[in-house]
Amino acid sequence: MGNTFGGSYWTVRSLGEIDMNPFARGSTADGDAGFDDISEFVPEHLPDPGSFLEGHEILVDEDHVDFHELTRDLFEERGVYDATFGYNLVRLNLDHRHPEAGYRYAVEADDPTVLRAEFTPTTEFCPQADALTKGSFRAWNGLSDRHEYDLVRVRVRPNHHQAEAVNDSLERLESEYVETGEIPGENESNGETGTRTESPF
Repeated sequence: MGNTFGGSYWTVRSLGEIDMNPFARGSTADGDAGFDDISEFVPEHLPDPGSFLEGHEILVDEDHVDFHELTRDLFEERGVYDATFGYNLVRLNLDHRHPEAGYRYAVEADDPTVLRAEFTPTTEFCPQADALTKGSFRAWNGLSDRHEYDLVRVRVRPNHHQAEAVNDSLERLESEYVETGEIPGENESNGETGTRTESPF
């Protein structure tokens, strides 16, 4: 079996291999009520692209669906889960209760090898925004051999109350990755390939 609840329950984990995620409820057929199918592009249930994506090629239709389906697998592998709702963060885009929350993507205008991803939390005071965006960055770039982009840049939407601090931290993470080719903290002790980022709640 995989994990027990001996550790902190409110943990967004970024691990190389996960046999069973303790948050993985809601992935059964019964849990699909109130969610769009991941194979469908439903723009009215997605956040509008924000300033980080402005002027770039927004992914829509099959392009959005294809990358989001891939993201589901990467997030599952790295344990990028929303602790509030207890599901893979990809499902936030599909959740009818939160049509203005989740990820939107755009190919960078001057460099098609770079993808931009902007995260809109469910509220401007979401305490998980820092952990979730960093976990996303680590999943996309730590498993970059699984997609066509050399770099996935991640930012939280500016209306989050800590957007400036979160985005500054993401920019530093990105700069170090671009400079060294390695994600800071990706090879920690105890044989883990990722890091653990604790949510304050």
